Amino acid sequence: MTAQLEVVFEEVAEHVCPLPHIPEAVSVVRRRMRTVLADWNLAPDLAEDALLVISELITNAVVHALPPAALRLSRVGGDGRSALRVEVTDAGPVSTGRLSARPTDEHGRGLGIVTALAAECGTRIHEGGVTRWAEFLAA
Repeated sequence: MTAQLEVVFEEVAEHVCPLPHIPEAVSVVRRRMRTVLADWNLAPDLAEDALLVISELITNAVVHALPPAALRLSRVGGDGRSALRVEVTDAGPVSTGRLSARPTDEHGRGLGIVTALAAECGTRIHEGGVTRWAEFLAA
């Protein structure tokens, strides 16, 4: 009797981008990631949600954290499923010496947007800083 071995191949695509610690980085990186997502043939709705999450996580790193920061965008597919993962890693929060502000009309809602749009999201604190991540399921 011959044993049949099923091999599942997983396709992985990844893009890593260092983030300049300036407000203009958000729009520049967002445009670059729009091209990457288009090259990966993601559904337009998924790409737009991912771009909004990318913008929010980059803004958080540039405004509220210490440099250096980097964006890692990865797509993993195989076994009939695929996922898109967005990670922004920075060197940790800037110490402001004040209480955290409440959300206003213009600020403080970014992580809520990430939570609403992503299938899963979270924060990982590690020796090198903080990584905030979000995952999207793609068909």
